[in-house]
Amino acid sequence: MRVPTAIAVTSADLVLPAPDRHTPGAALLHPPDQLDLDSALAETAALLERHGHLVALVPPWLPRATVQRLHTVRAILETDRMALLGIDLPPLGTALLARQLRQLSVCDFSPGVIASAARLLSHYVYAGALLGSVAKLDRVRVPVGLGAHARSWSPGAQFSVLAHPTPHLARLGSSGGAHSGTQAVPAGPGFATQLTFARGQLGSDWVTAELAPAWQVQGVMENPLPAASPGWWGTSKLVEFAAGIPDLSVLYQLVASVRRERCHWCGLELIGDRCGFCAAPLTAPPPTSTARSRP
Repeated sequence: MRVPTAIAVTSADLVLPAPDRHTPGAALLHPPDQLDLDSALAETAALLERHGHLVALVPPWLPRATVQRLHTVRAILETDRMALLGIDLPPLGTALLARQLRQLSVCDFSPGVIASAARLLSHYVYAGALLGSVAKLDRVRVPVGLGAHARSWSPGAQFSVLAHPTPHLARLGSSGGAHSGTQAVPAGPGFATQLTFARGQLGSDWVTAELAPAWQVQGVMENPLPAASPGWWGTSKLVEFAAGIPDLSVLYQLVASVRRERCHWCGLELIGDRCGFCAAPLTAPPPTSTARSRP
């Protein structure tokens, strides 16, 4: 029986419940404050021994020590079977992407295709939050000047923010609508999605009462808030949300429709323009030669 490629995250709260009994769980790579280096090496080596290949999501908001630990483990093990994928999504969006990769891991895709599929699937993740403050929101490029406007907004205001794929910011009124003619609900996906949300210290039903119907989602699931979310959004007064494709058959067709190539460096299959395991670009750079031509 084929053992699926392991999909790994660095925190247990980034593991969303499996949508069906066929979807495997995620592997957990513990950070340095929870596991010493020798134990981390043994943990990763055991995963590689069992699964053959390991795909780990490494978002830029991870602590530097955690990222350094992952690269150290990979280097010491001298393995080309461990992919460290830099995916720039908010915490709940990262958890949703990890679940999609877990779903795909049981399909007949090679480890290289699964790893490079993460970049493709991330484009179809809609991630945002309802915030009680945007004064410290510095990770999202919204189409307004946050620094200039945040100080003038009254206390108690709420803001709908979409971080990915297209930044959006609107201040909500008391009725849930937006001020100054700005659309309160950001433009949603033009395909079927399921919405996952997580409550912080903000009491509001806007995500379920306004956003979900407007986006015509197929279902809504509540999940505990990831520990990294308040830091990412700059406030603990939030309700984070992420919408993505829930159907495995659709995910499969999406990935299978992309032309597969062979990495010129490590030899693994890939889709897109970069290998997920060795990070080599699809096209090899032209050779540089210092040899002189013969007369």
